[in-house]
Amino acid sequence: MKKSILIVAVSIIAVLALTACGTNQITTTMEQPRTLSAAGNGVVYIVPDIAYINIGVRVDAEEVSDALAANNVQANAIAEALQALGVEKADIQTSNFNVYPMQDWGPDGQITRKYYVVENTVYITVRDLSKLGALLDTVVNSGANTINGISFDVQDKSAAEAEARDKAIADARAEAEAIAKASGVTLGELQTVNVYTSGVTFPMYESKGIGGGGSAVYDTSAPIAAGQLKISADANVTFIIK
Repeated sequence: MKKSILIVAVSIIAVLALTACGTNQITTTMEQPRTLSAAGNGVVYIVPDIAYINIGVRVDAEEVSDALAANNVQANAIAEALQALGVEKADIQTSNFNVYPMQDWGPDGQITRKYYVVENTVYITVRDLSKLGALLDTVVNSGANTINGISFDVQDKSAAEAEARDKAIADARAEAEAIAKASGVTLGELQTVNVYTSGVTFPMYESKGIGGGGSAVYDTSAPIAAGQLKISADANVTFIIK
């Protein structure tokens, strides 16, 4: 009797093991859905409405105190000139300040001069681009002797980014439909979508009064062109194939 019970138990275990194996086989051999992927791009051009500039004063003198004093006078004159043009104090920020000794050497390898250099650089935000040329002329006349890193931007790019995103997705969908038509298949539901955006400013040098693409050339005493800001979006989509 005990032997019969043991045989039945072993049989049940064997059946369960075979059932488990069968289930595992069904799961691993399940056919994956067919998909079709495509990429698209969307571009929007907008006119910059803000600029950032690094303006500096470099002064040298035999005594460090004299160099500091001279630099301070010129830096204050520049700050006052900027505020007179409507630049807020909050938009004038010190970005770099250096004091270091220097030496000049003659052709014979001997030191001809020992002195100190003081460099003071401010980072300026210009919110009225119509004054940009006049601003540059003013700071130079006030004592600025280094101007670099002029860059343009748009304070609020959200609308342009959304438009570029929509264009990229529409372009990717159109590409997917074209591929599906050429392949003789039908698109089903959208499975995945990924979007990446970026912005690049580049100059557009055109004559004043000539349009075309929303370029901006300002009537300034200094030859500065704000150009355009290119907002680009790339989209990748994947569809189920019916």
